[in-house]
Amino acid sequence: MVTIHDLKEIMNDYTEPLIRLAYYYVKDPQAAEDIVQEVFIKLYHAQNTYVECGELKAFLYKMTANKCKDYLKSWSYRKVQLQNNIFPSNSKLDVDELIRKDEQTIIGEAILELPLKHREALIYYYFNDMTIRDIASLLSTPESTIKTRLRRGKELLKSKLKNIEWEVLLNG
Repeated sequence: MVTIHDLKEIMNDYTEPLIRLAYYYVKDPQAAEDIVQEVFIKLYHAQNTYVECGELKAFLYKMTANKCKDYLKSWSYRKVQLQNNIFPSNSKLDVDELIRKDEQTIIGEAILELPLKHREALIYYYFNDMTIRDIASLLSTPESTIKTRLRRGKELLKSKLKNIEWEVLLNG
């Protein structure tokens, strides 16, 4: 049973990584925060039915991923996408700006451009330190498929980042 004290502790431990995970799915910081808030609310309301039969971390990640996928299918998300396509912003970043940005930001932006199946495998593996077995279990996907998605995701990421002049390499 999850008590208020437990919930506060869980929120302290998992809010930041869950927001990061949600952001990599939905590409919107406000939506990511809302999704994580919904996950914690759902956990609190389900405290009588939630029996800790597995690892809490995996449970929270799965709930967050599912909420993100629901959001991506929702009308509100599609409406925002439609508005962005009709009224595109003129603030495109050029190569010089990218070089001056922090390397992690560049990698994060490149990851966001990857297809969802590759993006989620990379996020779970590298940002959340999950094993291939854990990712496969979380996504209900065979381990071989996760390995393929990781390999292909790294290839896509490498091709996106190959023309970047890394400041750390230039000034090192």
